[in-house]
Amino acid sequence: MAPPSIEYSVTDFSGIERIRSLWNELNRHHNTRARAFRDVYSRMTFDDRKAHFATIAGAGRFRIDLASDPAGGICVGYCVSSVNPAGDAEIESVFVAPAFRSRGVGTALMERVLAWLSAQNPGRIQVWVADGNEEAFAFYRKFRFYPRMTVLEQKIP
Repeated sequence: MAPPSIEYSVTDFSGIERIRSLWNELNRHHNTRARAFRDVYSRMTFDDRKAHFATIAGAGRFRIDLASDPAGGICVGYCVSSVNPAGDAEIESVFVAPAFRSRGVGTALMERVLAWLSAQNPGRIQVWVADGNEEAFAFYRKFRFYPRMTVLEQKIP
């Protein structure tokens, strides 16, 4: 089966609602795999994350790259990225719908985002990977992201 034709576009915070259903899938993914902090994901809502993104968008440079299936008229992947006022960049959130994985969609999103971030001359570019989602390391390694340190957080009752 040939991969579907995918269209890529960019939006700012005003287009945040386009990723709501995909972000909810990502949150369920993290909730399923989380070990100690499953409760964080079970309590987190898209509106919480949206508020966080609004703060970031208001303080620095913010971008959402979208991958859409024109045949189905749906968004099938996204990558949210930002550059803070200090000049540090972060890939905030990435997700590709399971039916569209292993077809180059995630790679295309990352290449687009990294080109934009590089043009911003960041001091560094980071991506945080949730505990339990270490399988994502192999994907990020393709783009020269490597574990630098492990942060342990005390679980407070």
